[in-house]
Amino acid sequence: MRPQAPAPRLAQLVVANALALAAGYLALGLLVESARRLYPSRGVLTLSFALDALPAEALALCGLLGPLREAYLAGTLSEAGLRAIFGLTALVVIFLLAAGLGLVLAALRRAFRPSGRIS
Repeated sequence: MRPQAPAPRLAQLVVANALALAAGYLALGLLVESARRLYPSRGVLTLSFALDALPAEALALCGLLGPLREAYLAGTLSEAGLRAIFGLTALVVIFLLAAGLGLVLAALRRAFRPSGRIS
C-alpha cells in the first residue's frame, strides 16, 4: 500500500477556488468585450454593462470612479487603461468575496464539526 498524499490545507483550497472564480470572471469579460467590439448588439452591450457594474460600484465606494471618469473624458486615460483598471478591480473584489466566503464556511464547519466524543 502506498502512502496517501496529505490533504491540501483549507487556506490553499480557499485561495485556489477564489483564483479560479476570478479567472472565470476575467475570461467571461474578455469574451464579452471581444463580442462587443466584433458584433455590437443590444444584448452584448447589456451584458457588458452588467459585468462593469461590479467594479464600478467598488470604485465608487472607494471614491475613485469620479476621478477615473474625469481622466477618461479629458483624454488622459485611454479606453484600454480604463478597461485594465475595471478588470483588476473586478478580480480583486471577486477574490476577496470568494476568499471571505470560504473562510466563513470553514469557520462554520470547524464550529459544528462533531468532536468524536460521546457525551
